Amino acid sequence: MHVPDGFINAPISAVTGVAAAGAIAVSLRGARRELDERTAPLAGLVAAFIFAVQMLNFPVAAGTSGHLLGGALAAILVGPYTGVLCVSVVLLMQGILFADGGLTALGVNITDMAIVTTVVGYAVFRGLVKVLPRTRRSVTVASFAAALLSVPAAAVTFTFIYAIGGTTDIAIGKVATAMIGVHVLIGIGEAAITALTVGAVVAVRPDLVYGARGLQQRLKLRVNGELVDAPAAAAPVAARTSRRRLWITGLVTSLVLAGFVSFYASANPDGLEKVARDKGIDKTAGKHASSDSPLADYGVKDVENARLSGGLAGVIGVGVTVVAGSGVFWAVRRRRSTDVSPTAVENV
Repeated sequence: MHVPDGFINAPISAVTGVAAAGAIAVSLRGARRELDERTAPLAGLVAAFIFAVQMLNFPVAAGTSGHLLGGALAAILVGPYTGVLCVSVVLLMQGILFADGGLTALGVNITDMAIVTTVVGYAVFRGLVKVLPRTRRSVTVASFAAALLSVPAAAVTFTFIYAIGGTTDIAIGKVATAMIGVHVLIGIGEAAITALTVGAVVAVRPDLVYGARGLQQRLKLRVNGELVDAPAAAAPVAARTSRRRLWITGLVTSLVLAGFVSFYASANPDGLEKVARDKGIDKTAGKHASSDSPLADYGVKDVENARLSGGLAGVIGVGVTVVAGSGVFWAVRRRRSTDVSPTAVENV
């Protein structure tokens, strides 16, 4: 789904760039309400995990592969505003360091892969958890459905953008049919990865999952002969592991996926690449501005061994993304702290 340079004309690329910048500005403000000292480190880890899993292309049809987009996953784990920032950080690292997704198309990619998937995924998730039983299993089920629908939504968005700004004379009906068809299949893989990841985190630290907040049973206290809800801080939380252990486990998992498992990923083109090749869209693709990067195409320049080169690139990518993401979210959380006035603190 990474759109390269040249697919979309300059005016529409500029418009999507402005839209993406505006969404990021709104997300920076919204993320202040979502992040605290417990969840800010998790947000940086989520960005690194999405980067790692995006390297694992899985086969979905003859000659086509797919990979995680991650918007629904990020929104459910750390909140929709923070989710937009997580995926945007990943896309920025991929574009600059790995020549994956055009730099002039960065606005298109953020709009499509970060904003649309996060908004659609989280909207579906919230709608489902309101009608499903208030259990952890419901969170997992809602996560599956949210991720499943977020991928074809991104395909529809790309088709719409291409209809008004595409640089080739291709019948838009053919593009829509091909894009939506293959991305419905990719959505199944996205849904499975999202549900497994959310379910695993909910099982050990439900208090850290943004989408699971408010689902645990409240502790009851008897006051003057009547049962009342205890304050939120007094409610017990089933924490099977510490935050530090969860963070280390997540980072190690990301490093293993990017540094080792990625070597066995499908080499087939992903959904957009396959459609672009079949329909002739790729004829207008331009040379990437970062094509000479030492990490271009997810390999380390001058390292001849393909497995070692790809593994090193993956490890570097995870490291850079977790540092960049953690820096952004630390700054957002710090801004939230400075926004709390002494008077407000005294009144609490």
